[in-house]
Amino acid sequence: MAEAFFNKYAKNAKAYSAGSSPAKIIDPRTVEVMKEKGIDLTNKKPTSFDSLLSENFDFMITMGCKDTCPITPKEKTIKWDIEDPKGHSVQKYRDIRDLIENKVKKLIKELDIDE
Repeated sequence: MAEAFFNKYAKNAKAYSAGSSPAKIIDPRTVEVMKEKGIDLTNKKPTSFDSLLSENFDFMITMGCKDTCPITPKEKTIKWDIEDPKGHSVQKYRDIRDLIENKVKKLIKELDIDE
């Protein structure tokens, strides 16, 4: 969700999303609630941290990954402790989606990345 919102709103930057143990497909409820915001994730595939090792990042955002996050420089890491909606109601997915969208918009403003 964060990658999709960032790439929708930030015009002069690009976000990538990856996980320590990515699923084979994006959760169907995530796809459903993102479509409500006009973002289609149907053809997106979850990716692993390993697939991004060659990338150079200005900063990383972690979302409650605890001990499974890659080691990142403290000054380049932003921690967002956001609950995983998996197994909850569709309304919980919407609440978390909206929380992520608001955090992304705030981050874009803080970083002065053109919206």
